[in-house]
Amino acid sequence: MESARKAVGRGTNENPTNRFERLSVARDLEHLDPSDTEEFTPRKVPTEYFADVTQSLITKNDSPDIPFTYSLNPYRGCAHGCSYCYARPYHEFLGFSSGLDFETKIMVKRDAPHLFRNFLRKPIWKSEVIAMSGVTDCYQPAEREFEVTRGCLEVALEARQPLGIITKNALVLRDIDLIAEMAAHNLICVNLSITSLDQKLTRLMEPRTSSPAARLTAVEQLTTAGVPVNVMVAPIVPGLNDTEIPAILEAVAKRGALSAGYTLLRLPHAVKEIFVTWLDEHLPEHAERVRSRIEACRGGKLTDSRWGSRMRGEGVIATTIAKTFSLFQRRYGLEQRRIALDTSHFRGPGENGKSQLRMF
Repeated sequence: MESARKAVGRGTNENPTNRFERLSVARDLEHLDPSDTEEFTPRKVPTEYFADVTQSLITKNDSPDIPFTYSLNPYRGCAHGCSYCYARPYHEFLGFSSGLDFETKIMVKRDAPHLFRNFLRKPIWKSEVIAMSGVTDCYQPAEREFEVTRGCLEVALEARQPLGIITKNALVLRDIDLIAEMAAHNLICVNLSITSLDQKLTRLMEPRTSSPAARLTAVEQLTTAGVPVNVMVAPIVPGLNDTEIPAILEAVAKRGALSAGYTLLRLPHAVKEIFVTWLDEHLPEHAERVRSRIEACRGGKLTDSRWGSRMRGEGVIATTIAKTFSLFQRRYGLEQRRIALDTSHFRGPGENGKSQLRMF
């Protein structure tokens, strides 16, 4: 359901129809008196938290263009509110919308540390790197209150289980004590996403994430603490932030990042509508150019879900982005492809916080 009232501080004002629902609701504003402004005044939409009682925590993927097999997501939905977020459609499986619901109705896996411990104690688990998170951000604002991610880090450190953290929030520095200790055993890599150095743009595009300056500080403090950091310029939006590639790579290299990578903007399902509406509302002077360049990278469409092309795109513009990234990646010494973590010291965690060696 759409509202005429702007949701303050959110990535979208839209709640597009859930693709699994048969019914949709639309607001009919034609009956309003022209002097009635209440329906058009800005509104604050609070973030609601719901207990996620799922008993399955670790997910497995077989996609050939994703560099990890296993992932752990402490939350479903994300209050960061990134207008382009490819994870938005996952909220539709919960009966919510991929729009405003995704960033205001957050599912919290409070039992995640306990479930993680039980998973790692299974005899069939042969340790390999687990990504945290592969979908929604494990250091989104909810983590300040619930500390689910920190609890999972404590379990991983105890078990010597390697993790790859993916985040765009400087809140990761809160747990630098655990992360640095894991890094001392070569058990962790932090992947920080930096899409732009322009604070005005990030506030529009990623309204509740950390500022670019805060993310650069996180890169510097993590590397100073001995933590390997990979920076993801993700997503690159053709015609919007692709010109920032050199400046971003130079900035993160100066702060000690070991490597860098990128992905091209992906707009699955309702994200197309959300992102295009966001463009028209916030950057109307750039909207047509951005849309046309996205389509030029996606075979004339706004999205392409095919493996092999969905992360990088195709065509002249996509090739130019790839060559530009590669050039400055090499110039600033960020071409290391993968930070290898150590799985050889894994030990199953005990029931009461005491690790146990495996017999076989």
